[in-house]
Amino acid sequence: MTGILRLALDEDIGTGDVTTLACVPDTRDATGKFIAREPLILAGAGLLSEIYDLRGGVSALALLKHDGDACAKGAVIAEVSGRARTLLECERVALNFLQRLSGVATLARRYAEAVAGTGCRVLDTRKTTPGLRRLEKMAAAAGGVTNHRMGLFDAILIKNNHIAAAGGVRQAIERARSSGLAIQIEVRTRKELAEALEAGADHLLLDNLTPEEALRWIQAIGGRAKVELSGGITLENVRDYAETGADFVSSGAITHSARAMDISFRLELS
Repeated sequence: MTGILRLALDEDIGTGDVTTLACVPDTRDATGKFIAREPLILAGAGLLSEIYDLRGGVSALALLKHDGDACAKGAVIAEVSGRARTLLECERVALNFLQRLSGVATLARRYAEAVAGTGCRVLDTRKTTPGLRRLEKMAAAAGGVTNHRMGLFDAILIKNNHIAAAGGVRQAIERARSSGLAIQIEVRTRKELAEALEAGADHLLLDNLTPEEALRWIQAIGGRAKVELSGGITLENVRDYAETGADFVSSGAITHSARAMDISFRLELS
């Protein structure tokens, strides 16, 4: 995490915060509060201590809310005290992380709540901001959804292009078994479905089906494999997909389309 935080600070501060250096005496101390300006699910609060540690000059930091907490409008998330210059130069970077990650957590919570009671779990995807995947997946988990694979290295997901390159469904599955990793395969036709089940696939991905189509496919699978549904799944229709009997539904929107939440930083002289 430290590398991405240092990069963000360097990007914003550069050779120095010229406005703060020109206006604020070096000896001045202040206290700042991070305040939710709308209801949200918090994520990224744990980054504040690292951000301030990288710049120095902070004497106290109190987290009043933690990742996964529901914050009402007006709730104070955290209070920080120290050099006014440090608080000012870190303000935007701290807010950018809190706002972005809380947006992911808030949207994730809405997805999780939408499928409550169905027995189906919501998964996030690899459709994340480059460089921020670990943080965005942390935020998604704080919101209550389940993290899918972190990257190409920790689980096997055989998709249509892999099938084409391997020479077929059975060939792809048989070659993948030697990895010793969990294997999931995407099937697009009933023929591919039959081949995958015959080859012993135990985790299937069904993409771009309507809820009605997904229900028929899942009935045909008959519990012989775990089923994940993806493609076109939104907050408005996710429960329809969850009620088909799927084990999982996944949505890239949780990370790629979450809006930043409204959080402010209010500074006062100590």
